[in-house]
Order: sequence, then structure tokens, then C-alpha cells
Amino acid sequence: MSVQDSPVAWVNEHIGKYVASGGEEGHEWQPGVFTLLLTTIGRKSGQPRRTALIYQPYGDAYVVVASYGGAPEHPAWYRNLAARNEAEVQVKSDVFPARARTATGEERAGLWQLMTEVWPAYDDYAEKTDREIPVVVLERV
Repeated sequence: MSVQDSPVAWVNEHIGKYVASGGEEGHEWQPGVFTLLLTTIGRKSGQPRRTALIYQPYGDAYVVVASYGGAPEHPAWYRNLAARNEAEVQVKSDVFPARARTATGEERAGLWQLMTEVWPAYDDYAEKTDREIPVVVLERV
């Protein structure tokens, strides 16, 4: 079964370089800003879907933010995880299965701070939307 990459052209190009180079190209997206690849199973299609996301390490896990640029709805990858909390993660050349959970309460607040330190625009995105932007912890299985 082939993986469908992001329909967003620049993200698709980023994923292509990341996969082809084992993460040597694309892992550091901008100076000090690192990305991983997340593959979820489409909740409607049942097909694998892959996107690139900014992340931060969190112990043995990784944290990502379902900001969708402050859009009113959650991104498709987050809705896929809500339907099935299993995913595949690639950090550089390390590819592994992961379980996803949405952080809440004090944990979420601390992780939000961690993520806005590396990508301050998350605060701008939060101002643009009425939804609480999910902070997701991806734990290696």
C-alpha cells in the first residue's frame, strides 16, 4: 500500500527530500527547527497519509502541535489519530510505530511552552481560532 503525502506542494517536496535522504535533508527545516514525518491511517479512506511536523523531544517521546495554522478545524492527521491512535513516525532515519495521546492540563501547558519556544507562531495560531489547539505526544511502541 503506497503512502499518500501531503496535498500541500511544499510539504510534499519536503517529505520527498526527507525520505530520500534518510532525514539528512529536511530534518532541520529552519535553523533550530526540526521536523519528523508522521504517517497516520486515513479515518475514511483507510489509506496511509504522511505529513511533516515540527517536533520537540519529550523524554523518550516526541511532541507535535495540531495547529493547522490556526484554522477553525483540526488538521486531518489529528482527526486520523483521534480515530486510531496508532501511527508511524520517522525522525531522521529512525522509523518506528508510535501511539499518540493528546496532552491535557498542566502537561499540555508545559508542552505548549516548549513548542512555542521553538515555533513562536503557535501563539499567533491560537489567537486566530476558537478551538484549543491539541498538543500531541507520540510515544514509541
